[in-house]
Amino acid sequence: MHILITGSSRGIGKAIAVKFLKEGHKVTGFDINPGTIDNDAYTHMIVDVRNKEEFPELPPVDILINNAGVQNGDDIAVNLTGAIDITEKYGIHPGIKAVLMIGSACVHTGSEFPVYAASKGGLVTYSKNVALRIAKYGATCNSLDLGGVTTQLNEPVMNDRELWDRIMELTPLKRWMSPEEAADWAYFMTVVNRFCTGQNILIDGLEAGNAEFVWKD
Repeated sequence: MHILITGSSRGIGKAIAVKFLKEGHKVTGFDINPGTIDNDAYTHMIVDVRNKEEFPELPPVDILINNAGVQNGDDIAVNLTGAIDITEKYGIHPGIKAVLMIGSACVHTGSEFPVYAASKGGLVTYSKNVALRIAKYGATCNSLDLGGVTTQLNEPVMNDRELWDRIMELTPLKRWMSPEEAADWAYFMTVVNRFCTGQNILIDGLEAGNAEFVWKD
């Protein structure tokens, strides 16, 4: 199959691209940075998801994964409007099999930078809209609402012992997800899954659900 992944130069997006390549698929990656994957089945394109007038023409894609994102920057334009524009151009057609949004656990709690939280919240609602529209093609659309992932983006807290210890106190599994684990979920939700659609799947090591029941012994 032909897979399109945005934000494929590093982190979660790169791990997802590598996973699909290992499974024998053809992958096109969009990123504002140069490509970092050397594979004959991988095509890298310098694309800014904020500039829809410059989106390249591609053969029809079977699976679209909207991963490109920023935090505490141009969040609405990249995380939300960019994902919408990419999906409207490449993800709404009779041959599509799955569209996946890389969301955030913050849509369940609101615990993030304000504009980032708003951008990801909008993405969840948009994914449900897409799910309704592509269901007639037998296709699915979901969002993976990830908690902490061990990527470069999160190094400011990963490398701060005090902050990291505080985060681990809130995370029952006492670790964060690796990019490779995120990639496995992306593959499952787009290739293996054929019936779950219009859902926002929370995967955060139970951080968002952490609660303590207090009662008399």
